[in-house]
Amino acid sequence: MANERTLSIIKPDAVAKNVIGGIFSMIEAADLKVVATRMIHLTEDQAKAFYAVHRERPFYNDLVSFMTAGPVVVSVLEGQDAIAKYRKVMGATNPAQADNGTIRKAFAENIERNAVHGSDAPETAAMEVAFFFPESEIRSR
Repeated sequence: MANERTLSIIKPDAVAKNVIGGIFSMIEAADLKVVATRMIHLTEDQAKAFYAVHRERPFYNDLVSFMTAGPVVVSVLEGQDAIAKYRKVMGATNPAQADNGTIRKAFAENIERNAVHGSDAPETAAMEVAFFFPESEIRSR
């Protein structure tokens, strides 16, 4: 088991529902530590850059619009196998298919408004963390 970092984004739908604390509680219950966090309102350019990998997909423009519709909470999570742990606690992308006890089962509305984002691999996590946080703002503990 490797000590890893991963990115978490609490999306505009979950921020608007005021469930940030509930999501953080589930993250911490999964033995993950929040080592950097901030609330931001993504610009269109930031959202387009962050989700550039999806640029050719039909949902790209809707995703950019959604992610710029309100503030988000970006965080760096750290722990043993943090990427897999966080993906497990997030639950399936479609909340209708998510297991009970997962963030998406508890807080997501549908597949488009699914409450949270998490990195899917070590390489992606490194790029995503660096997109939002310089190393000097991350505090391992």
